[in-house]
Amino acid sequence: NYWGKVKQLIDDLGKTVKKAGPSTPVKILGFSGLPNAGDELLVMSEERSVRQLSEERLMSLRSTKLAAPQRATLESLFANIQQDQKKVLQVILKSDMQGSLEAIIGTLSDIPQDKIELKIMHSAVGPITESDVMLACASNAIIIGFGTKVENSAATAARHEGVQIKLFSIIYELIDQMRDAMTGLLEPELREAIVGHALVKQVFDLTRGMIAGSMVTDGRILRTARARVIRRRQVIYDGGVATLRRFTEDVKEVRSGLECGIRLGDFTEYEPGDTIECYTLEKVAQVL
Repeated sequence: NYWGKVKQLIDDLGKTVKKAGPSTPVKILGFSGLPNAGDELLVMSEERSVRQLSEERLMSLRSTKLAAPQRATLESLFANIQQDQKKVLQVILKSDMQGSLEAIIGTLSDIPQDKIELKIMHSAVGPITESDVMLACASNAIIIGFGTKVENSAATAARHEGVQIKLFSIIYELIDQMRDAMTGLLEPELREAIVGHALVKQVFDLTRGMIAGSMVTDGRILRTARARVIRRRQVIYDGGVATLRRFTEDVKEVRSGLECGIRLGDFTEYEPGDTIECYTLEKVAQVL
């Protein structure tokens, strides 16, 4: 997907040559980016044709990637949760030197990826180019540069396409940012916290439904929390607190040692001796 005008050919002896025949190893200077090993080189007579072909290939890649939904929707999010699919942080990595590039890739691979996958779509030595931006746009990736610069055309394309480019000069800052970005993709876990318990003393049949006349035995009962009915150590109902009253007054909470009337959702089969366990669901940030 890179193009350029051949500026210099250097053979395996370090000498500049004007042409290279079959089976002749040479170093070619002038590409807009660093090709990968195994890439096929196509020689064309006009620079305009080369540029057009490169852009067409990038646009084709982009169209293929964009044919499937890239951004999370409610439907795709729920589907991913149900299918236990891992989220992926896709990255294009450019560096000033090959040694730095290899060190960064090696350190990034040490980050735990059980929950979030860090996928390096492309890595190369050199400045960040417009081709890098188009590839990032097509693959929904971010571009990371270490000790390198951003070409003007790449900066313009990134602003136009909404591609994020982040530059670093210290490896550990780069690694920390990648770790934080991966952590940010994790959905928070819902953790249950028991708030309090109440013992059902008497059941009342009122116009608004069955009410459990109860005594709060520990903690508190919250109007905004959830609760479950426990009978002989078995949970027989779990739902939200629909009504919480002290005498004739609706209240937000009732503390230990006080009596109250409780109605949970559409549950009606309370019995004296039932335990009502009140709890909340707290969102807790996950770690990699």
